[in-house]
Amino acid sequence: MTESSLPPPVPALAAEALRRRRWLRIPAPWRRPLAAAGVAVVAAWVVIAVFAPVIGPDNPLAQNYDILAAPSSAHWFGTDELGRDVLSRVLSGARVTLPLSVLLVILSMIIGAVIGAAAGFLGGWVDNTLMRLADLFFAFPGIILAMAVAAALGPQLRNAVIAVVAVSWPSYARLVRSLVLSARTAPYVTASRMLGASGWRVLLTDIRPNISGPVFVLGALDLGNAVLLLSGLSFLGLGAQPPTAEWGAMVAEGTQNFNDWWVGLFPGLAILTVVLAFNFIGDTLRDALDPRTARAVRLS
Repeated sequence: MTESSLPPPVPALAAEALRRRRWLRIPAPWRRPLAAAGVAVVAAWVVIAVFAPVIGPDNPLAQNYDILAAPSSAHWFGTDELGRDVLSRVLSGARVTLPLSVLLVILSMIIGAVIGAAAGFLGGWVDNTLMRLADLFFAFPGIILAMAVAAALGPQLRNAVIAVVAVSWPSYARLVRSLVLSARTAPYVTASRMLGASGWRVLLTDIRPNISGPVFVLGALDLGNAVLLLSGLSFLGLGAQPPTAEWGAMVAEGTQNFNDWWVGLFPGLAILTVVLAFNFIGDTLRDALDPRTARAVRLS
């Protein structure tokens, strides 16, 4: 018997078994390649956003270089029409777009959850009034309504966030209302009410934990849409104003210099990667929290 045909030593087998057990502890949806890719991309952009001043090659606002220089070893992403390093501006733009997108999704989730919970639990005229208000927002395309709100408040990044929140909360309100309506007649809610718990206590302690999963899934899926809306408003001049390094505004600068492709390409690719990553994570979170799709993933 040759040395290569001998079975592996016992410590190697034990280490392999330990690695396999650790891998199997990860829920099945998160072991898929797209889920791992989404988490890796988002983690990379979070690290970039935190350490952008350290890892960026130059000040994103400094006009120190040749105008519209093509990508080279000196400037990997080239320079823009004012002689600013595009790579530094793309890295710095992550510090603007990512935190604001997360913030506006959290605000939309809170506002929509409160309104939807009140509508579903109280019912009657409260439900009718709040849902007709949500229908009023649904009657307009989201980007058009966001443009109108941002234009009315003024072209600022803060006003762009308010505009996106204004068009995003109705979807959370609708979802929470439907979940509360279905949970309101559940046996555990009836038992809690018979034990003397008040309506709001039942809503906060019994119903809230059972409806939080779908709300978080919608929030994860909505992060990509938030990035697109925020960047879209900046692209139209209703969000970030010069000289702020924001991806949508940088893409707009690229349209003014169409022949110099690198000015708009790299911030556009940054938006693409972030939106795709958030969509991958949202789909995986949905599969992990929905019992029906989670079972289908385990069987596949």
